[in-house]
Amino acid sequence: MRMSNFVVRESIIPALQATTKEGVIREMVLSLHQAGYFRDNELEDIVRAVMRREQIGSTGIGRGIAIPHTRHSGVDRLVGTLAISPAGVPFEAIDGENVYVFVLLISPQDRPGDHLRALENVVRTMKDDNFVRALRQADSREATWNLIDSAQPPWER
Repeated sequence: MRMSNFVVRESIIPALQATTKEGVIREMVLSLHQAGYFRDNELEDIVRAVMRREQIGSTGIGRGIAIPHTRHSGVDRLVGTLAISPAGVPFEAIDGENVYVFVLLISPQDRPGDHLRALENVVRTMKDDNFVRALRQADSREATWNLIDSAQPPWER
């Protein structure tokens, strides 16, 4: 599984406006919604589900990266988006640093294997400091997509 298999190109946010954890999650979920991936009445429920997951423990994994995620009946397949915050957002990451790169994952309730494989893929891909640096420097949705699309999972290198 590659990030390009689940990141929705039209929902990539090259410059987040949000400055809070909930704001980031809301902006990213809204972006997926605007790309047509779930119904209007599911928007708030998905935001709440991601926030509930954050209450268990921050998905800020350190090094300026966070992977907020949830499983939800509003999607019929794994979907995700990627967003960049040029200024960084306090996200209660494990290293206490601001987060600049966010990858949101939403998967169906009945597909935990896909959810775990996607999380593993994102974590492994984000271990590449050069890739993360390039993402942070990308200045458009298209440039960000091209990086995601060309990224080889570590096990394919």
